[in-house]
Amino acid sequence: MRTLHLDTGREMRGGQWQALYLLRELAETGHDCILLARPPLLDRARAEGIAAHALRFRDIIRLSRSVDLIHAHDARAHTLAAFVHRPFVVSRRVAFAVRTSFASRWKYSRAARHLAVSKYVRYILIAGGVPEGKIDIVYDGVPIPPAPPAMRSKIVALDSEDPGKGRALIQQAAQRAGIEVLFATDLASALREAALFVYITESEGLGSGALLAMAAGVPVLASEVGGLPEIVEDGVTGILTANSPEQIADNMLRALGDPALLARLGRNARRRIEEAFTTKHMMESTLQVYEKAIA
Repeated sequence: MRTLHLDTGREMRGGQWQALYLLRELAETGHDCILLARPPLLDRARAEGIAAHALRFRDIIRLSRSVDLIHAHDARAHTLAAFVHRPFVVSRRVAFAVRTSFASRWKYSRAARHLAVSKYVRYILIAGGVPEGKIDIVYDGVPIPPAPPAMRSKIVALDSEDPGKGRALIQQAAQRAGIEVLFATDLASALREAALFVYITESEGLGSGALLAMAAGVPVLASEVGGLPEIVEDGVTGILTANSPEQIADNMLRALGDPALLARLGRNARRRIEEAFTTKHMMESTLQVYEKAIA
């Protein structure tokens, strides 16, 4: 099967990392795939030897003639794919409502399949008018890093300029608890020293940052919103909290004051990722959707 992948992102956010992980797995297992994207995803894909070209509509038209299927990885890519006369699937990772304009309804009707990143996002798509039978749940996947060191002490959160990602709430909670929080731009590196990862957000399709932390054996303190409860099971693989400085601070102190709890949550979290949320799991689920779309 030959597939063409479209991504219009201008940053390496969760969706771009997932596209790269998928392309990496497809290439390693002998599948023929091409990426049309913008930097930095374009540059990273090329550095890994993936067939990747700058995103231009004329190249989408040209290359679509030689592929079996197009995979649109974000909303703008979905729009571009809708104008091409080729079967295509769309990844949906965001938790906001589907627009109900005529143009939006037309665009969503054009896709052969929709890949919802969680049960929550599946519900959002159905509420927006997408037929239930055209939606498949394909959870994000992350690489499994080496076993974490035994002694870790930092409290880590994601450094994001997105006002919906809860930085202000985390800062208020940290001040209330008397705790210093490291806001990391290189999350994978910061997690090597993390005792706790704090993931506070107003809405979330799933939470690939939480998956990265769990894969590293780092307990996650996460907002009880969107798709996050599908991966963070309260008291088992992490801790869920309401989005208030008081509750976030209380949960921080409770977790940090109980090393045995942190160790247990970390072990369970890493095992959960190994069982169901690796990049291989994500690729295998995606290939099943490709087969449905072509059929």
